[in-house]
Amino acid sequence: MKQQEPPIPETRKVPDLPISKPAARKRPELLIPASSPEVLKTAVIFGADAVYIGGEAYGLRAKAKNFSMEDMKQGIQFAHAHGVKVYVTANILAHNGDLPGVEAYFRELKEIKPDALIIADPGVFCIAQKICPEIEIHISTQANNTNYGTYQFWYEQGVKRVVSARELSLSELREIRAHIPKEMEIETFIHGAMCISYSGRCLLSNYFTGRDANQGACTHPCRWKYAVMEESRPGQYLPVYENERGTYIFNSKDLCMIGHIPELIEAGIDSFKIEGRMKTALYVATVARTYRKAIDDYLTSPDLYQQNMPWYLDQISNCTYRQFTTGFFFGRPDEESQIYDNNTYVKEYTYLGIVNAHDEAGRSILEQRNKFTVGETIEVMKPGGENLPARVLAIYDETGAAVESAPHPKQILHVELSAKTEPFDILRREE
Repeated sequence: MKQQEPPIPETRKVPDLPISKPAARKRPELLIPASSPEVLKTAVIFGADAVYIGGEAYGLRAKAKNFSMEDMKQGIQFAHAHGVKVYVTANILAHNGDLPGVEAYFRELKEIKPDALIIADPGVFCIAQKICPEIEIHISTQANNTNYGTYQFWYEQGVKRVVSARELSLSELREIRAHIPKEMEIETFIHGAMCISYSGRCLLSNYFTGRDANQGACTHPCRWKYAVMEESRPGQYLPVYENERGTYIFNSKDLCMIGHIPELIEAGIDSFKIEGRMKTALYVATVARTYRKAIDDYLTSPDLYQQNMPWYLDQISNCTYRQFTTGFFFGRPDEESQIYDNNTYVKEYTYLGIVNAHDEAGRSILEQRNKFTVGETIEVMKPGGENLPARVLAIYDETGAAVESAPHPKQILHVELSAKTEPFDILRREE
């Protein structure tokens, strides 16, 4: 069961923020990450306008499951059939040896027609322009896009969209919006993990382990324990700040802007980006559904958005998080709002699986992710916002044999529940 109230990100006032008339509000894109075909489908069904994914090379999440070329093809077809766009990350900072492979990779992508490529490296950008000029290019946050001059530069190169650096405030984003062409788009991260390094360009991983974060192999050393050692006292470790778990001087709280949709829209941000290409389907469904409803509610009526704020805050806390912050949006964050004193996630729900189909007896068919048993009460999470309690009446394995539980992940189960389910519903258990 929940042990605490939903976290509420701090609220700060943006000076002189102009509020447009309702008719002037532009509907922003909700851009959701996906680590696998299953998660892509979840993002689409739970409210994404666009999904960004990585292939098996040249993206910055080498440890994610990522997509084979055939997976990408099928994922793009599924998304397009539902009116959703797909962007492919190719945002490494390339070395000489990467460039021939990038060219071959882009020739393959040309055939499956993603809606855009997310690129940081100018050399990779030039290859994309040469090989697949018909595919849009979005400039990654890894390119450190911090001013309107940078946006204007990329616009002159034929770029339609630039992803802002995470260190920008809302006032800086408003200024960029005022200095770039109307048709140019600003994409901004509004939710998810923050990085200790500027726009994610980190050297710690390479220094400690030889695994280059800028090539997609980050080992997340910012989550490790650290201490200070004075040079004349070798071996004597002095804690910078310590609790019972250790010292975590590089850790940041997770970004959450669910309480600031009006400010984001009025600042002129075109695409609201969620971080998390290594997250589960439960995380993606939770965040996509919550932000989808918040955006739609606000565009329907600002009063409706305010009325539903308790629901948004409750729901957004149902996925794993490290406590929440509004990051740099309202100016330079202070220590209390940005630094977290341990690296432990808060976890209030366990992901059990996604309903894929139903058998002739009406039982839900799913590939199990975590153990659950006959007789317990779980929850059915629906794309439209409902969360239905459901008692597990019976479980059958692939042979049709009745089982009390299935202890091994990825078993195919036929589950009889007390609540009605539909394909793509997510089963979860409150902890």
